[in-house]
Amino acid sequence: MNAGNDQSCFHCGLPLPEDEVFPVTIRGEERKMCCRGCQAVAQAIVDGGLESFYDHRTETSRKADELIPEELQRFDLYDEEAVQASFVKVADDDRRTASLILEGITCAACVWLNERHVRALPGVLSFDVNYTTHRARVEWDNSQLHLSDILKAITAIGYVAHPFDPGRQEAIYKKERKRALRRLAIAGVCAMQVMMLAVALYSGDYYGMDEKMQTFMRWVSMLLATPVVFYASTDFFRNAWRDLRHWQVSMDVPVSLAIGGAYSASVWATVTGGHEVYFDSVTMFSFFLLSSRFLEMGARHRAGQAAEALVRLLPATATRLLDGKEEVVSIRDLVPGDRVLIRPGETVPADGVIVEGVSSVDESLLTGESVPVLRQPGDAVVAGSVNGDQPVVVTVTHGVQASAISEIRQLVERGLEQRPRVALLAERAAG
Repeated sequence: MNAGNDQSCFHCGLPLPEDEVFPVTIRGEERKMCCRGCQAVAQAIVDGGLESFYDHRTETSRKADELIPEELQRFDLYDEEAVQASFVKVADDDRRTASLILEGITCAACVWLNERHVRALPGVLSFDVNYTTHRARVEWDNSQLHLSDILKAITAIGYVAHPFDPGRQEAIYKKERKRALRRLAIAGVCAMQVMMLAVALYSGDYYGMDEKMQTFMRWVSMLLATPVVFYASTDFFRNAWRDLRHWQVSMDVPVSLAIGGAYSASVWATVTGGHEVYFDSVTMFSFFLLSSRFLEMGARHRAGQAAEALVRLLPATATRLLDGKEEVVSIRDLVPGDRVLIRPGETVPADGVIVEGVSSVDESLLTGESVPVLRQPGDAVVAGSVNGDQPVVVTVTHGVQASAISEIRQLVERGLEQRPRVALLAERAAG
């Protein structure tokens, strides 16, 4: 029997704890385990009559935490306070609010499934998904569950969720657009070729066509339709299967039935010499659906970029004055009372009041007025505005999270996340 030494766990090989061990009798001999997890696994092996497992193994068994997927382990990082500081709003009673991005949303039924699943978690106070931007707003009681539990629950039903990050979202947009364009191009090229062959076949039915030529055209049509079904349209089938596994019906289910049924019937007719084939309908139907979703994706991306544009208006760093010395710090480190130096052409990093210097400031961000206004000591300036021709020193009155531009961004996000009553009714009907 391949056994460990007396100082290590017989199951996983880790050192035994000094205060307590967890024994399991294997083939009449007591073996020591390092924890209750290894004890439970070893006892299950014994109870199942599989003690020979320990005779033939070439290395010690892996612990349970080593078997957790890396993606799920990364979710635990989002529970750390330092990580949550950039995207989680904390209330006094341990209520927390965060903005998430959901990947895999294709229709209103996906929104309904995610909302129902997450809202059922104990400790979740609210969860709303915006179908247009694929962004979700979640509020939860951190004393009952953690953010990682919410992210894992969403992953369990086949979707991917992560905290909203403008840089990452832009990368997702580019990847999604490139992938959609490639599938659309393949569907469009193949659909055009199949349609030309379909016109010839229809004409042959009317005017007459050699049977061998007709069979040849059907086989060519089948070859052209195959990449449309098994590559360009795979998202329809994948999403339909995911929804059916959770006993839900989305728009992808009837779409998949239509494409799969028509293609299968056409292949059968081609192989057996049947009368009707529908490869033209399959390819054109797929092409039109992919085209509509591509246009919808473009509109969704533009809507999401409206809020992102506000985030990019703020600089990443600021020059803070401390005891007469300059130091470059992150704008998130600025607190009320700090003095910052703003040179000509630089963006105001936080709301504040000018204490030194006179300069013109471009405040078109808030007022829409393109003409810069003169600001002097005692005048207030807002984050996101641009300093003009002279350096000024500003005393910070509000941190980044409490600045006017932050409040505007939150209002835009809330407007994107909240849906009118008509939209809610339409989503219920679509589901």
